[in-house]
Amino acid sequence: MSPTALPRTGPAPALRGRIGTGFSPVPHRYHLYLSADCPRSLRALTARALLGLQGTVAATVLGPDPAAPGHTALRRAYEAAGHHFDGALTVPALCDTWSGRIVTHHTPDILEDLRLLAAHPAFRAAA
Repeated sequence: MSPTALPRTGPAPALRGRIGTGFSPVPHRYHLYLSADCPRSLRALTARALLGLQGTVAATVLGPDPAAPGHTALRRAYEAAGHHFDGALTVPALCDTWSGRIVTHHTPDILEDLRLLAAHPAFRAAA
């Protein structure tokens, strides 16, 4: 722990937000962080493509270099979701670009949220 970091006063936050419950279904608001060698990330990336969300949900496939800009952005999103977050960064992760926070990193929730976004009239109009 760095000398300026404060100790956590509670458990790590549960990153299980849902679109439609605190997060509005708005085109261009969400960003997926993925890893090329992660089967769950591949499922999320495939779902995004099959649902036609490539133009409305951005995605970054992270490489192996933890100092790369994508990793830095993902770290900031985790820190925004949980004050002094010091846990592991996991992917896939769905980020809300308006608040800069992780919505969820739970793959079944991400897949369901992508399905809900694709069915939402705002996303059909933006396609």
